Amino acid sequence: MDGTTWTLVAFSAYLVVVVGLGLYASRMSSAGVTEFFLGGRRLGRLVVALSAVVSGRSAWLLLGFAGMAWSLGVQALWAAVGYVAVEGVLFLSFALRLRRFSERYDVLTIPDFFAVRFRDGGALRVLTVCVILVFLVLYVGAQLLSGGKTLAPSFGIEPSMAVAITAAVVLVYTVLGGFLAVSLTDMVQAFVMIAGLVALPIIAIVDVGGFGALFERLGGIDPTLPDPGALAIGALIGFLGIGLGSPGQPHIVARYMAIEDPSQLRWAAVVGTAWNAVMATGALFVGLCGRIAYPLASDLPGGDKEQIYLVLAGDALPPVLFGIIVASVFAAIMSTADSQILVCASSVVRDLLEALVRKGRPLPADRAVRMSRLVVILIVVLALGLGYLAQKSIFWLVLLAWAGLGAALGPVTILALYWRGTTRAGALAGVAAGTLVTTVWDRVESLNDMLYELVPGFAAAFLACFAVSLLTRPPEGVDEMFAVMDGDDGEGDAS
Repeated sequence: MDGTTWTLVAFSAYLVVVVGLGLYASRMSSAGVTEFFLGGRRLGRLVVALSAVVSGRSAWLLLGFAGMAWSLGVQALWAAVGYVAVEGVLFLSFALRLRRFSERYDVLTIPDFFAVRFRDGGALRVLTVCVILVFLVLYVGAQLLSGGKTLAPSFGIEPSMAVAITAAVVLVYTVLGGFLAVSLTDMVQAFVMIAGLVALPIIAIVDVGGFGALFERLGGIDPTLPDPGALAIGALIGFLGIGLGSPGQPHIVARYMAIEDPSQLRWAAVVGTAWNAVMATGALFVGLCGRIAYPLASDLPGGDKEQIYLVLAGDALPPVLFGIIVASVFAAIMSTADSQILVCASSVVRDLLEALVRKGRPLPADRAVRMSRLVVILIVVLALGLGYLAQKSIFWLVLLAWAGLGAALGPVTILALYWRGTTRAGALAGVAAGTLVTTVWDRVESLNDMLYELVPGFAAAFLACFAVSLLTRPPEGVDEMFAVMDGDDGEGDAS
């Protein structure tokens, strides 16, 4: 067999594993919406730690971030520092409070949480669902586009066919297994991603001649490449501000609500943070070593810097190992896309159909699962169309969706969990302000060039929610809710 065939064999073996996990999980996911969307709140600590981390990274890490490291050098490090630190903190407190609340009040989604926390009659839920659907479908479209960028050059197929294959694979195991399949495959994909992000940089650094030679040669290309302090202050704030988006990502937050034993979240924080840091470091060095091997963008296929991970792997590794590298990129894509698709489906079925159309009357379990699977298919088709139309780079397309969700949902969620004075009117103002400021800031080129839109969007949402809450009355029963989140409600808690 030739090299391409061996690469395809290795990649196909990976696909067999993830689809097999979907089949395995299908029996349990059909029991009802809690099982389909949260795995029955029975996930173990390792599954939660790894799936929470990899579902937030996507192809942005392996393609987009590595490409940015090729362009900016060591300065790109700051784009990872913020989210690694913030997500470690979220595991320690934010996740525990949300997990306690979600179990007591049967909360499955962020709109669900807002509706219960603020005694919402429907307006806040509808607004939140609209924000989630718009930005997550954009996010999923970016992941499917990433699949095209990965499979097309690796196996010599048309980009449009590569995008369609990506959509088909994600669709199969997500429809079959729901949240459990998604979380189990995320854990497998975390190991595949870490293998690629550790092995490839080590091989590349040795090939360059070690760390000293790497940084010396980078300086010879451009003196700013090995200098982490060369970044302008606005860019530095924007890069660090990427971490502000993490509390507002529904596909990450869902993991916190799904862990079986809340006391294990501290363990998950250590493992998840370490995994986050190692993956970011690996992607950074892929970009740095790639700049040595390919000093000019014209040296890369189509002049696309986001191909550096795959190009470097194709040069350095034998076909079977290259197949694993292709699988690691595909793993990053699927570990995010599948989670986001489920969040979209849960927003439609749980938050629109059951909560509003049926006025809180739950669907029969089998019908709810069938409806959820149908919505998953529709979301994938919609995102597939968007993936074909997308023109921006993966890096910036993902950052826009990340910013929209982070600014609209993050500040309100944080205030709802930690401040008794947060009101429904304040939450509405916060979600609206975060969405509006982020969208406008992204469309105004002079503002966008000055600062990443998440930072002003997050600040606007936080201030709007806080200010309006001061002028309005909190819902009744807040003390009881905070007793639940604090673990002082007398009902017992594993932590």
